Amino acid sequence: MSKKNHKYIFVIGGVMSGVGKGIAVSSVGNILQAKGYKVNLVKIDPYLNVDAGTMNPTEHGETFVLASGLECDQDMGNYERFLSKELSPHSYITSGMVYKYVIDKERNLGYKGKCVEAIPHIREEILRRIKKSIGVNGSEVSVIEIGGTIGDYQNAMFVEAARVLKLENPKDVVFIMVSYLPIPGKLGEMKTRPTQNAIRALNSYGVQPDFIIARSSAPLDKQRKEKIATACNIKPSYVISAPDIESIYDVPLNFEKDNIGTMILEALSLDKGKNRGDMRSWRNFVTKIKKVKKEINIAIVGKYFETGDFVLADAYLSVIEAIKYSSYHAGRKPVVHWLSSDVYEKDAKKLKELQKYDGIIIPGGFGSRGVEGKIAVAGYARKNKIPYFGLCYGMHMMVIEYARNVARLKGAHTIEVDPKTSHPVIDILPEQKENLKRTNYGGTMRLGVYRANLKKNTLAQKVYGSGSINERHRHRYEVNPEYVTRLEEAGLVFSGASPNNLLMEIAELPEREHPFYLATQFHPEFTARPLAPHPLYNAFIKASVKRSERKKKA
Repeated sequence: MSKKNHKYIFVIGGVMSGVGKGIAVSSVGNILQAKGYKVNLVKIDPYLNVDAGTMNPTEHGETFVLASGLECDQDMGNYERFLSKELSPHSYITSGMVYKYVIDKERNLGYKGKCVEAIPHIREEILRRIKKSIGVNGSEVSVIEIGGTIGDYQNAMFVEAARVLKLENPKDVVFIMVSYLPIPGKLGEMKTRPTQNAIRALNSYGVQPDFIIARSSAPLDKQRKEKIATACNIKPSYVISAPDIESIYDVPLNFEKDNIGTMILEALSLDKGKNRGDMRSWRNFVTKIKKVKKEINIAIVGKYFETGDFVLADAYLSVIEAIKYSSYHAGRKPVVHWLSSDVYEKDAKKLKELQKYDGIIIPGGFGSRGVEGKIAVAGYARKNKIPYFGLCYGMHMMVIEYARNVARLKGAHTIEVDPKTSHPVIDILPEQKENLKRTNYGGTMRLGVYRANLKKNTLAQKVYGSGSINERHRHRYEVNPEYVTRLEEAGLVFSGASPNNLLMEIAELPEREHPFYLATQFHPEFTARPLAPHPLYNAFIKASVKRSERKKKA
């Protein structure tokens, strides 16, 4: 398929935010890929941040990092997981990127003295970025999510760009509206009027949706499908029912019950007989999830956990999904327990409650709150042989605890928390110190894929089955190279390091001393996939399952 005949599917939200556009995009991409097409998924975020790196995850959700190092919205993580492939930085667009590019170009006389305006220049830059992603990704179909809800001032320019693309290529562009149909408790009846109003708002932009994905707490009946179709001028079969379900991984299968894949191909004049693959593997995965009954109890220890589970699920989305994949792989249903490190900082006696969990994770994070509690948890897990998995900041906590209590480096700490510590076992590289002096925070951490070499006969090398690895990073602080020898002499094993042996990437204790006591400077969860769980998470869950079985026999 030539670039000229590339197909575009724009997905827009209606009625309210949080209706599941990201999962809808992921699912449509999953279905079309299973039908044999090369698919690229694109996320458009209408905020003025250049990327998602400076946003608070407890408010906006997890910051997902691409292999390139670009910090993105968490939907990009779902895109990669549903497609089982890496996406390029060209698959992510923000208003900040677009406006910054146009303004910088204007400052450099790139517009040759013209009056630079939103239309056409911002619109043209949006279209340039969308089209550029095609060549970079080599795709045949692009599924593009426009963030926000129709009627938002912020996303209007992106809808306008999509409208122009449709005008120029009427046979190559379709629009999907993901809308919400409420069922008011007192009425007990599904109401279609909010969706009708959302469609009219979209019409006012000069855009008519081809498909409507109707989100609701219950399946859509034939009567309401026909009502929406008549009011909104589309085929009844193009109204797709999307009821609430237990697992997001059911969504592609539910969509296919309404035959959405074939209908999209029809709308885009694409070959329906192109099937070079199918959804068998995905269906088997979903079936396996439903059959798993035995539970595994995993504690995640951090801060800000009093804000509520719905926030946590977003802030640690990739970690949770990685736990799920490896747990299902091991035939276990994961039960995640959120534990506030503040509790253990205030009362060390409560550390004993950790005995009831099968495994402990301390995830990534920043700042000083609850640090002493996390360090205490790492120490308790070490002494009591509880499987422990530290992620980024969790590695720092593990190293600090070991330095203080085994290597006898009194007062050891990270300079992030205590700049005057007598033993800065966690420090910052010189170039990062310069960034902080200049308050240059955005996009300046160690980001994206870096190679690490693994020591022979270590747990890490055994788990990976390789002598070198490539993993994604997102951090500023590192294990201080000046303390590596002293920590190793005390028994801590740095089983993974950068090729120049300057940066420590994995720390562990030998299996003869602990069933699983390992931490990574990188974020392995970013590359965990439903059909390909990450080996380190697999090993952690395997050790946790063994502990669970031992507890039952005791």
